[in-house]
Amino acid sequence: MKILITGVSRGLGRALTEFYIAAGHTVFGCGRSGAEIFELRMAYPDHHFAVVDIALENKVALWAADVLGSHGAPDLLINNAGGMCRSAPLWAQSDEAFTRLLDGNVRGVANVIRHFVPPMVERKSGVIVAFSSGWGRTVAAGVAPYCATKWAIEGLTRAMAAELPEGMAAVTLDPGIIDTEMLRSCWGEGAGEYPPPAEWAKAAAPFILKISPKDNGQPLTLPGAKDVR
Repeated sequence: MKILITGVSRGLGRALTEFYIAAGHTVFGCGRSGAEIFELRMAYPDHHFAVVDIALENKVALWAADVLGSHGAPDLLINNAGGMCRSAPLWAQSDEAFTRLLDGNVRGVANVIRHFVPPMVERKSGVIVAFSSGWGRTVAAGVAPYCATKWAIEGLTRAMAAELPEGMAAVTLDPGIIDTEMLRSCWGEGAGEYPPPAEWAKAAAPFILKISPKDNGQPLTLPGAKDVR
């Protein structure tokens, strides 16, 4: 299977990348960190990794032209890349930080969809998964901008699901709480109470592969995952 994953530099994206490659799938991935992308290129030369900031449409367009021209449309597209805000009341969040979060978490997902989904639609097959959060379906004090972006991803993905031809699926997935660098930026050492990405991927990666057209439009949650609820 050809699997495209955004945000492969670290965290969940890196864990999924390594799991899927070990399982024999072909992975195309992007991330913003040049050092980590170089590491992936050296470790997995038969796969495709690029330095791309998905908030910049022109960069996504160039990356998509390269991947699609060489390998064709992916079978599975995982919109994983995203960031988190610092913990603070909404009125204490700066416009710059809020805009940056919206650009990465919402516009970035739309950019990837705009450039990779059309050939999947033309082929009338493929699954698109957008990582959401418990905070995309509930809310919490201190993370209003993050909640706003994940609620947006829920609406955006479910609306797109209604536009897809029969034989395709677009779903949101709440992966639960995982001990990532991003979570530690918000919760500090408290993130250590949750499983690390590699452990999480053992359950998440096979679950994602089982998503099919019958799930189209559904807000899914990884079974057994610890969540914010």
